Amino acid sequence: MRELDNIFWHALAGRQRSMTLGGEHARRYSPGLPGIVAFTDPHQPGWDELAPFCAAGERFYVADWNGPAPAGWRVEVETTMELMVWADAAPPGEEPVEAVPLGMAHAGQMVALAETTRPGPFGPRNLELGDYFGVFEGGELVAMAGERMHAGRFREVSAICTHPQFHGRGLARRLVQRIVAAQLR
Repeated sequence: MRELDNIFWHALAGRQRSMTLGGEHARRYSPGLPGIVAFTDPHQPGWDELAPFCAAGERFYVADWNGPAPAGWRVEVETTMELMVWADAAPPGEEPVEAVPLGMAHAGQMVALAETTRPGPFGPRNLELGDYFGVFEGGELVAMAGERMHAGRFREVSAICTHPQFHGRGLARRLVQRIVAAQLR
């Protein structure tokens, strides 16, 4: 499971490289995709190699790195990210959620829901990274989940969010079950 040791790098420099910018030791998703950067060695990141591909004011997330910000950069938030791998058979079936595949016509609603719920790095082009499903009520996107990073045999389930007015219905759980079951096929 070498990919899990540096999952961001294995996604951005591997299968999804065509959707990234950078050099041989530092890459980022292209503008419009999530603000995620990765380094071959997160403990000795190549910030100088990455800088030409970044614009002032852009915000980025980087895993497995900590320390003082290099010149020209600043750390706004430090947090912990947990990496979990589904290691079982397909999730138990429940009453399926009435979800529809999301497409570019839904991008504005997806960004609005992500801004409301803050599920993590999300960009208007996230749909290019994998399959996304959403639940609508009265024409409004009220819950969604999809796929972001692909590294080797691993596919991240991401952008899991439900509008606060629709919490408690199990929408997010059932969307995740749907995506995980599809990934295991």
